[in-house]
Amino acid sequence: MSTLVTDPDANAPASQSLGWMIPAMGVAQICSWGSIFYSFPLIAEAMRVDLGWDKPALYLAATLGVLCAAACAYPVGAAIDRGFGRYVMGGASVLAGLLFFAWSQVTSIAVFYAVFAVLGALQAALLYDPAFAVIARRVGAANARRSITALTLWGGFASTVFVPLDQLLIDQFGWRGALMVLGGINILVCGGIYSTIIDPARDRAPPARSVTDTPPLAGLAAVAWAFRRPAFWMLMLAYVSYAAAYFALTFHLYPLLLERGLDAASVVIVMAVFGPSQVAGRVLIWTFAPNIPVRILGSIVVPAFPLALAGFAFAPPDLLVLAAVSAVLGAANGMITIVRGLAVPEMVSRDAYGAINGALIAPMNVMQALAPLAAAWAWSATGGYDAVLTAMLGASFLLVISFWVAAAVSRP
Repeated sequence: MSTLVTDPDANAPASQSLGWMIPAMGVAQICSWGSIFYSFPLIAEAMRVDLGWDKPALYLAATLGVLCAAACAYPVGAAIDRGFGRYVMGGASVLAGLLFFAWSQVTSIAVFYAVFAVLGALQAALLYDPAFAVIARRVGAANARRSITALTLWGGFASTVFVPLDQLLIDQFGWRGALMVLGGINILVCGGIYSTIIDPARDRAPPARSVTDTPPLAGLAAVAWAFRRPAFWMLMLAYVSYAAAYFALTFHLYPLLLERGLDAASVVIVMAVFGPSQVAGRVLIWTFAPNIPVRILGSIVVPAFPLALAGFAFAPPDLLVLAAVSAVLGAANGMITIVRGLAVPEMVSRDAYGAINGALIAPMNVMQALAPLAAAWAWSATGGYDAVLTAMLGASFLLVISFWVAAAVSRP
């Protein structure tokens, strides 16, 4: 197992073998996700207590950041396609570190929004999707399956490592000092790893293109080619539906379960099951389904989302039952991350991975930003989560239908 994770493409030609690239990028992904994504709720709560800003105002920064990430998804992917992955991910890590330093000094909400808008945009250059594009360029999109799966195994431990670390830093140094430490981690660990391990000289040469079934050009021309493929649009609809259901649920799961009758301690246990279940789902794929076509894998996984949402909506407020529902949702979400990483080369095109994937996920990122706010507004308007759950269930059913259609119309 450890040998496979260290070099999942050991059978590739020597010039394209990944060596220590996956474990090194895995460590960097843990740090990128842990500092940029998982630290926000803890830092925001400490800021609320210290500065007196209300929670909606603080969380509006996160929404703004995700919208900026959506705007940057395509140009980042296109730049990685052109061989600039080292500069994109390494440079973004250094800039993120400097922005953490700036964040640690904020006293104005306007400055906080400005800092977080740029930091949010950098998510498009630092989290899974750019890392997937870098791997696809190194070994070729058609050969990247095991490597992408291995990287998600590493990234799955980000919350496990960084949530307690963030809390320890806040307790020891305050939120401003914690941000200084996180800034240093981004510059020294993430920046150092991405700048060292991503070597454009070792990237695989692009395959010869066929004028009949591959994009004729990179960048915008490749995206325009993808726009003419029904599978691209159905995948986009599936991703947007997934974001609407999943991110609305995850941001509101705590108050939702309290409303349904669970006590606070039980809710924490239900939520704690989720992270390990994501890793378990990815291990299942690694172990038992390493070569199953992604259209089949995704078609099997997506029904778990409406099933889990129905469980949260209709199951009795019993800890064991809802913990089992959370485990199903976590495993499905862990698997769907792999499906997203593999869908473009297996269902749309093996060329221009970064550009096409960037265009595909941009609307999903917009929905990721808007869904939690929409759920909050619906809760305020109706006085409860029933309408929110109904909308999330509808989105999850649309996810299933649109992915199944994408699987049916995608190339064999």
